[in-house]
Amino acid sequence: MRRTPRILAALLATAALALGGCADSTAEQPTTGASGSTASYPVTVGSLTLDKRPEKIVVLGPSATEMLFAIGAGQQVTAVDDNSNHPAEAPKSELSAFTPNAEAIAAKQPDLVVLTNDLNKIADQLGQLKIPFYLAPAATTLDDSYRQITDLGTLTGHPDEAADVVQRMKDDIAKLTADLPQRAKKLTYFYELGPEYYSATSKTFVGSLFTLVGLENIADPADADGAKGGYPQLSEEAIIQANPDLVFLADTKCCQQSADTVKARKGWAGVTAVKNNQIVALDDDIASRWGPRVVDLLRAIVDAVAKVPA
Repeated sequence: MRRTPRILAALLATAALALGGCADSTAEQPTTGASGSTASYPVTVGSLTLDKRPEKIVVLGPSATEMLFAIGAGQQVTAVDDNSNHPAEAPKSELSAFTPNAEAIAAKQPDLVVLTNDLNKIADQLGQLKIPFYLAPAATTLDDSYRQITDLGTLTGHPDEAADVVQRMKDDIAKLTADLPQRAKKLTYFYELGPEYYSATSKTFVGSLFTLVGLENIADPADADGAKGGYPQLSEEAIIQANPDLVFLADTKCCQQSADTVKARKGWAGVTAVKNNQIVALDDDIASRWGPRVVDLLRAIVDAVAKVPA
């Protein structure tokens, strides 16, 4: 699948850039506890009030699907969109997060719909059908992720499990960033979303993770005013001239990019990341979602940085 700018924007909005993907993570493991059976209702999150625990949840968005299963609400999920591929037991359906259809959603008879965008004005349509929905848009900070996990825990009757997941994420991230090597000069990196050289700046969610590790993003000057939404397209010449210390590939599944394909690119032989074999292949899914598996993404970044001599 070649990613055009329009497709990239839609995919990034729903964090579903590619198919497949899994990784080990302590943060995403569902916890068990009494909150699922003892949580009291009604509960209110924002303008949404639920009088009882939802037992037929429809999810449109892979990140939200991963959050719900991580907090132990998976058994309440009856249908997920066609890009929600993790965990494996998620009940994938024909529903699309890109072209959401209110009638198709209503046919599932949900008592709660979790959305990650408002494409096709689906929120208004669900409101007219009096179907409760919670909107969990693409996160821009880790706090956004924590808040969404907490909100979903409240709505589904799993507040304690959600709190446990959030705390484990925070603890894991703190451990990963505690002993980073001290460097006289920041390492630079290029984050590749597609072979057309679309990237993500430090102002995006994924960019903030690299900032947390102390890296400098060569894509930042290409969208200094934010007019491109944090996802500029760089020229090949600009990348080569910037000479990044590291290259991270978030297009290994969608576009079959690898260290070998990068090394074969004309003019790239002199790039530091290529010369020093500092090209990192990421899992497309993990790199595009803001659920509990952000810990796995951060771990991959930290491991790559640790291999670069200080």
